[in-house]
Amino acid sequence: MIPEDLLHILACPKCKGELLFFESFFVCESCKLKFEVKEDIPDFLLDDAKEISEDEIKKLKDEG
Repeated sequence: MIPEDLLHILACPKCKGELLFFESFFVCESCKLKFEVKEDIPDFLLDDAKEISEDEIKKLKDEG
C-alpha cells in the first residue's frame, strides 16, 4: 500500500501534473498516461507508461 502522505507529493514525471491514484496504478489526466504499481512500488519510467484514452479515464473516475 502506498502511504497516504506520499500520494500528495507524487507528480507525473512527464508534465509534473497531478496524478490520480487507483488501486494498482496512477493516471495523469494531462498526459493521458497510466503508470503501474508493482509490489507497492510505482513505476514512473516513461518508457513503461501506457497511453490511456479520455474515455478510459472517465470510466475509472466514475467507478470510484
